[in-house]
Amino acid sequence: MKLGSIAYRNIYRNLRRSILSATAIMVAAMSIVLLFSLLGGMKADITYNLQTYSTGGIRIRDRDFTKNERLNPMHLTIENVDILSRELLETPGVSVVSPRISFPARIYRGEENYNAMGVGLDFSTESAFQDLGPDVLQKGRLPESGKNEALLGYKLAEKAGVGIGDKITLLSSTASRGTNAITLEVTGLAVFPLSGMSDNTFYAPLDRVQHLLRMPDQVQEMLVKFDADVDERALTASLPSGLSDSENLEITYWQDIETSYSFIQMAETVYNIFALFFFFLASTVILNTTIMVIFERMKEIGTLSAMGMNGKDLVRLFFLESLYIGIIGSFFGVLLGILFTHLLSITGIDFGSAMEGVDFDIAPVLYPKLSLKSTVLVFFYSVVMTSVVSIFPSRKASRIEPVEALRAV
Repeated sequence: MKLGSIAYRNIYRNLRRSILSATAIMVAAMSIVLLFSLLGGMKADITYNLQTYSTGGIRIRDRDFTKNERLNPMHLTIENVDILSRELLETPGVSVVSPRISFPARIYRGEENYNAMGVGLDFSTESAFQDLGPDVLQKGRLPESGKNEALLGYKLAEKAGVGIGDKITLLSSTASRGTNAITLEVTGLAVFPLSGMSDNTFYAPLDRVQHLLRMPDQVQEMLVKFDADVDERALTASLPSGLSDSENLEITYWQDIETSYSFIQMAETVYNIFALFFFFLASTVILNTTIMVIFERMKEIGTLSAMGMNGKDLVRLFFLESLYIGIIGSFFGVLLGILFTHLLSITGIDFGSAMEGVDFDIAPVLYPKLSLKSTVLVFFYSVVMTSVVSIFPSRKASRIEPVEALRAV
């Protein structure tokens, strides 16, 4: 007896019921693919933003800097920057190094003054570390080393009422706890991926910031990015042995730094719970449908039993029906999930209004990212889940005596 053929035929005997079950599975699979793709996009975005603007793949600081960070310890610096940069770039697996100084400042413009966060960068090499192209540089050009110039976030420029060619005066504390000022010409306006940076951040040449803060040949931190396919943790662990003066340095892998990335890891756990919940709902539809099918087909079950089909064959029959419906529903659900993810990865999802005023390391426009591993997992999991739930009511049906089943209708 060909159970597969009988199961396939039974799906079409009540097409509306089969479509209802397949649709429930399809919606569940599609939703989970979209949820995982959204999470993948969030993880990719926050990873890029953290490694570009905050942590690098590896962050190198003075050993005592982090524990005193809230006190703005400008005197805890890294010296011999050129030597250390060369040693890092000679290390296999290191692709680019960004020496930086981040410092709070007051911008004076006429009688008004504004709080801002300055970042001293070496613009001659920084383009290899972060995107400073047309997507970021809204107007003007990048500052040049050796010149009193600055790149302002466009919202900060609007707040201060300055544009290209205007000059601003900065006041900040030096490494020796004194104060110093410098006048910079605005050469460019930037739209940073993080709205908070556009609102309060400016970039200036590293050498001019060192002059302002009295930090000759010193930086606050060095951020390092890796080559592709590098064992990042192993590289981080082995790095001190290749660096001079490493005993005075704190070398930290980016995931070991307290950042908002931990929220994404927590969100991944929550999304996994959502996935289970969605598939549980879809499975209840299959379970309910299977129970209805059993009661509607009591006479058929009795006839099949009388013709010699045993209980195990009945269980296999209902299992195969659910399996076929699960495969169809899961396939189209995953297909729709992939399609919607592809469309959203092009257009993006704008969370700009929702992210307004929120200090979080994620861009206001999010682009979902499809994961082949999670998509395949969703397909097989939904097929297995929806097939297994059919076993319980079908086992009950297999125990019904043929005479009782024939009398039931």
